[in-house]
Amino acid sequence: MSLNRRTLIATAALSSLGRPVFAQSKTKLKVGYLHTPAVDSHIVIGQQMGAFDKQGLELELIQFTTGLELFQAMIGGSLDVLSTGAVLSNFPARGQGKAFLMNNIEYATAQLWVREDSGIKTMADLKGAKISTTTGTTAHVFLDRALRSVNLDSSKDVQLVNQRMTEAVTSFISGAVPAVALWVPFDSVVKQKLPGARKLTDASAFYPQAAIMGGWAARNDFYEKNRPVLGKLVAAWAQANQQIVSKPDESAEMLQKAAYKEIELAEFKGQFKASKYYSNADWRTRYQDGTATKWLQQVTDFFVANANIQGALKAEQYFDPSLFLETVKS
Repeated sequence: MSLNRRTLIATAALSSLGRPVFAQSKTKLKVGYLHTPAVDSHIVIGQQMGAFDKQGLELELIQFTTGLELFQAMIGGSLDVLSTGAVLSNFPARGQGKAFLMNNIEYATAQLWVREDSGIKTMADLKGAKISTTTGTTAHVFLDRALRSVNLDSSKDVQLVNQRMTEAVTSFISGAVPAVALWVPFDSVVKQKLPGARKLTDASAFYPQAAIMGGWAARNDFYEKNRPVLGKLVAAWAQANQQIVSKPDESAEMLQKAAYKEIELAEFKGQFKASKYYSNADWRTRYQDGTATKWLQQVTDFFVANANIQGALKAEQYFDPSLFLETVKS
């Protein structure tokens, strides 16, 4: 072996002890998510803080339109983990995915809007009306609860028009339907393009009976084989969560600047507050006393009734709080 060749090998060996080896040792995660503040806040803020990087994780982020599409992609093997809204209580109940981490309560993110020219003044006035939404999502779960509060059945007493949320909002704005059940930040589009529209109610009116949690699930085989990796994800999430809870205004500004520039900061701060965030310590309590499991089960009950899930697993079977409890001590 020549001197030059030995020198090159030695140099390569030494360089592998420095920064490059850290980069090479990162674990890549294919992460599916929805671009709404309730779902991607921890992801965006965690990245801004370098929380995932500190845990040796490299997130390959793939954006989807609905939680239904997210789970279909994960079941098909295209994703390792995902972050979503109410659908977290759907597919895992079918045995498709393991829920392991909660983001927040979608306290007022789901909203029901009506057109000024619709003549709809109260919830009861919706009987027989067409309502656009994306069925099987947070908005649908909320709408069902809202209608039941005035003894209306979402499957019989109104005409649900199932569309992707972008199209549902467009239908509403164009006048094709008099009402739309949406989620934040689509309310911004309504306010901009249909100033006379009125928010009839939002999910906060039905809390905690209709508490809808958003959170994380992993592909079944990935969960079984990669708990240490998911523990790192939880640790990074916890750092971002502490930032969100302790400095909400700063976090909202960080999130708006990084991912929601199209929305005015003042309006975005209002949207950010539409979710209810808990400290890591509070989540520990809610995991340990069964509150989180109960909230998941409430939404699973909706899907069992409306999506005809046969032999559905209980939330206590598809949600595993142990990763969080083992990783986050306070």
